[in-house]
Amino acid sequence: MYDVVSLGELLIDFTPAGISENGNTLFECNAGGAPANVAAALAKLGKKSAFIGKVGNDQFGLFLMEVLKSLNVDISGLTFSKDVNTTLAFVHLDEKGDRSFNFYRNPGADMMLEEKEVNYNLIKNSKIFHFGSISMTHEPARTATIKSVKYAKENGLLISFDPNLRPPLWKELNDAKKMIQVGLNFADILKISEEELLFLTNMEDLTEGSKMLFEQYNIQLIFITLGVKGCFYRFGSNIGHVSAYDVNAIDTTGAGDAFMGGILYQIIEKEKKLDDYTVDDVEKIIDFANAAGALATTKRGAIPALPSLEEIHELLKNN
Repeated sequence: MYDVVSLGELLIDFTPAGISENGNTLFECNAGGAPANVAAALAKLGKKSAFIGKVGNDQFGLFLMEVLKSLNVDISGLTFSKDVNTTLAFVHLDEKGDRSFNFYRNPGADMMLEEKEVNYNLIKNSKIFHFGSISMTHEPARTATIKSVKYAKENGLLISFDPNLRPPLWKELNDAKKMIQVGLNFADILKISEEELLFLTNMEDLTEGSKMLFEQYNIQLIFITLGVKGCFYRFGSNIGHVSAYDVNAIDTTGAGDAFMGGILYQIIEKEKKLDDYTVDDVEKIIDFANAAGALATTKRGAIPALPSLEEIHELLKNN
């Protein structure tokens, strides 16, 4: 039995890594892709995770496979495209370490995952199914994603959804909203940013925006990440805020995925239904996840920066 199976994009993040002798920016090749990062985060925390997705049959795809294997993520759901290359993303960092992306994905192998290539046994034998919206930008991955989450729901898995909106990857933002709404209809656990809340609800007010999502989609746990300001949550009619940890951030790539991994790790550890949670349970889950997310910003890259259980406990103990 797997704790979590995640489906979606696995790609190369080229992360800034200093300046060359000629004065040009150097880029480091790192594994990335939000659902893959979450699977890696959980494996690094000692949980049994699996990943479903597609990469190119090229040096980058083989590198990505080896990274997941080295972390003990089950890759029996990873397929290789002979025709399309692995997706590449160039990460650009500002002076605060906040990142923006340029994608080389026209098409990219992650978009080409077909319904018939999905390993449904991995899904059936898991407790939680995690996905995002990037695998719904184009066919055939869109259909593969929707069929997979339907199958997971039918088989009683908890559904975790992080829309991870990347406007440049969508032909039309209206299409993005429609596809994210499809995801919301399945979600038990939702992680969104302030910007995504505004995009989905046209509301900046966290209380009202989260209330609208809860009432419309009956999502049991809603986490709105606020960067250095921490995390706002809605748990039914209960709302609250948990502060972030103050660290020396150099690269925020993958911080949200480390946070998501922390959330799912704690949910697996609790071994009880979401209906039975208390507000104290929820706030302790977020505190742990905030620590994981904070630590991920202190190193370059996404997967290489994901913290260990020991590192998280050390930060919690010292605060």
